[in-house]
Amino acid sequence: MSGYEARFRVWRGDEQGGGLRDFTVEVNEGEVVLDIVHRLQATQAPDLAVRWNCKAGKCGSCSAEINGRPRLMCMTRMSVFDRAETVTITPLRAFPVIRDLVTDVSFNYEKAHGIPAFVPPAELAPGEYRMFQEDVDRSQEFRKCIECFLCQDTCHVVRDHEENKRAFAGPRFLMRVAELDMHPLDAAERSGLDRKRTAQEEHGLGYCNITKCCTEVCPEGIRITDNALIPLKERAVDRKYDPLVWLGSKIRRRPS
Repeated sequence: MSGYEARFRVWRGDEQGGGLRDFTVEVNEGEVVLDIVHRLQATQAPDLAVRWNCKAGKCGSCSAEINGRPRLMCMTRMSVFDRAETVTITPLRAFPVIRDLVTDVSFNYEKAHGIPAFVPPAELAPGEYRMFQEDVDRSQEFRKCIECFLCQDTCHVVRDHEENKRAFAGPRFLMRVAELDMHPLDAAERSGLDRKRTAQEEHGLGYCNITKCCTEVCPEGIRITDNALIPLKERAVDRKYDPLVWLGSKIRRRPS
């Protein structure tokens, strides 16, 4: 692809309001949207606010909406767009705008703070942990998360219903609960913490209706819905409604 002039429409403004502004920017072979935003800053809009860091798709900083779809700007190649197409860049819709393309994502850190951490088994000292690889594999996928919060942004439970944010942790953090609940050494239940119950009652698992929109935008290809949310829902329902599972949870295990 040789160089050409592309039409861009970029949202400019702050928490008081704003709107889309049109720009024509040079595009060269192999460039990504973040390259164009940097060129736009260098040549036409030096005060354009944008958040970025690694430019390698691993820090999650440059999240935005490109033609209405949540994406990482550094991983969205200009070659995926037609040369005659106007490329529109807007901030993440689910979070308050600070300025231009930068949003306040503190909602996510507040939700992260509310997820109880891994509970180590009391009978084992650090260095004595032993796990089968097949047990590790179940939750290892979720550790690839770069916390770009694209899944949080596209989830319609928070995207379209601001009032749900207080009661709903969102797919990223329900995935974290699922990861801990699957962890072969997590001793939360023995310490009195029922992760399945808290997922349902404190983190809003019931709000998720498994549309898979979170999975579709994940830049790491994590199967959030199929491998984390649906299994967590199944275990939560079993715990609450299956009489045999409920009875089993009341029977104390003998120490090994």
